[in-house]
Amino acid sequence: MPKVTLVGAGSAVFARQVMTDILAVDGLDRGIFALVDIDPDRLDLARRIAERLVELSGKAWTVEASTERLDVLMGTDYVVNSIEVAGLQNVRHDYDIPMKYGIDQCIGDTIGPGGIFKALRTGPAWLEIVADVERVAPRAVVLNYTNPMSILTLAASRATGLQIVGLCHSVQGTSRLLAEFLDVPYDELTWRCAGINHNAWFTKLEHHGKDMYPLLRGRAAQPEYYERDPVRFELMLRMGAFVTESSGHFSEYVPYFRKRPDLVKKYARPGYLGESGFYANNWPDWRKDNDERIHSMLRGETEIPMQRSYEYASHIIEAMEHGRPASIHGNVVNAGSIENLPDGCVEVECTVGPDGIRPVKFGNLPEQLAALNRSHMAVHELVVEALLERDRQKAKYALMLDPLTAAVCSLEEIENLFNEMWEAERASLSAFE
Repeated sequence: MPKVTLVGAGSAVFARQVMTDILAVDGLDRGIFALVDIDPDRLDLARRIAERLVELSGKAWTVEASTERLDVLMGTDYVVNSIEVAGLQNVRHDYDIPMKYGIDQCIGDTIGPGGIFKALRTGPAWLEIVADVERVAPRAVVLNYTNPMSILTLAASRATGLQIVGLCHSVQGTSRLLAEFLDVPYDELTWRCAGINHNAWFTKLEHHGKDMYPLLRGRAAQPEYYERDPVRFELMLRMGAFVTESSGHFSEYVPYFRKRPDLVKKYARPGYLGESGFYANNWPDWRKDNDERIHSMLRGETEIPMQRSYEYASHIIEAMEHGRPASIHGNVVNAGSIENLPDGCVEVECTVGPDGIRPVKFGNLPEQLAALNRSHMAVHELVVEALLERDRQKAKYALMLDPLTAAVCSLEEIENLFNEMWEAERASLSAFE
């Protein structure tokens, strides 16, 4: 009978989907959901929707909830992490201050100034969580969904001996989008994908043995396709492969699309396709709207979806509990899986079974793609060292190496930007004081 502890369960929409997926697993008829959140109101909301989901499923799962994780961690088999640390207080700083220096972010929560400072805020709390897990539930498998994915997963892997995998949905989502672009049934599309989170590359794309990249390049020449994903199509045409993250977010990872206002105007589109400040301007409202949607479900005004999604958490648990082999794309330490990338966190295919999560050897990425990944892995390494050593200077070096930041600013400007963000967010960076 598995025990699944959801840390940061107050992100009720996400927690609801993970629990829905687990309850949809055939034969997984009993277990324990343990919910943890430091916000008692949001925890109560998560508990209520969890109990309702169990009731609708007709299964014999029980629900525990506590604002103190040590109350419920004992005996945990799986830890699902979705914490958000001081996001509301700092989301404006993460966008507004870099924008003063000409660094134009769309999302800004995984890389660049916003992503690095989110890591500095989140990392200390995250490392305390995994230290507690290792102490009281050392056999637990940790499933991390919190961004910055690569940095947090690598930091926890360096700090503990736990089995940790970072989970995203960009590979699943993008592979399905490519099938749509190519007008091919998804289960007939054959592909290989590897790299780092949000920068993984579809190096093989075939239908019944036929290379589909010529057709995809043809699609990119048609405005009705190109306009749906301009940055990703542009990169594919120039660099040779389609990437896993959306045009808006991916445009922050490279120095080509956002370093000048004319380039932003040329390549950015509304919303997730590159709109300036899209996340900072909308995320607080999304959060409130998501909470209200859960309340509406509990009041019986909105239907509660019970369909299983393609998030990987339930597939990992199913494979480990019932021995039904699964294949996922997980963020794991690169123990030679991608031969021309350094030691760090990579996103590769993994097989899952009762013996755990096993990365599949990929080989070499095309060098131009590996080079783009390596530039970020150096940033990840410095931020992880900053977190483990509580070293503010290494975090500053990381920002100096960030590709978009370096394309826009001088070293002096980057130092001034870093110091200004530090002062603005100091209350959330007490672990470094």
